[in-house]
Amino acid sequence: EVQLVESGGGLVQAGGSLRLSCAASGFTFDDYAIGWFRQAPGKERQFVGGVSRRADTSLLEDSVKGRFAISRDNAQNTVYLQLNSLKPEDTGVYYCAAVRAGPWNIPRLGHEYDYWGQGTQVTVSS
Repeated sequence: EVQLVESGGGLVQAGGSLRLSCAASGFTFDDYAIGWFRQAPGKERQFVGGVSRRADTSLLEDSVKGRFAISRDNAQNTVYLQLNSLKPEDTGVYYCAAVRAGPWNIPRLGHEYDYWGQGTQVTVSS
């Protein structure tokens, strides 16, 4: 059974930090790029960033560059999203997703992804 399980969300004050984890099982992890998405209340799901199969490449959306970082540990089948200098507008449910992809490919569109986690809530208070 394929599973992606996010953890690490919570309530934090503006300027604070969180580290989200995405633990995967049930598929060949290093054949898949991993993306992070978030959805704020009443808004469309938004791509935050992603990492390629073997972490050769990663990318982050402009709104989070310099504040967020993505890393991946294929030995542990886990991807991390480090959230620093959090702002209230970072509030939302954060999802990780997996897509079977080429070595350096990181799709940005949600419909391209094969598997999704259940999400973890991040709330940033002002």
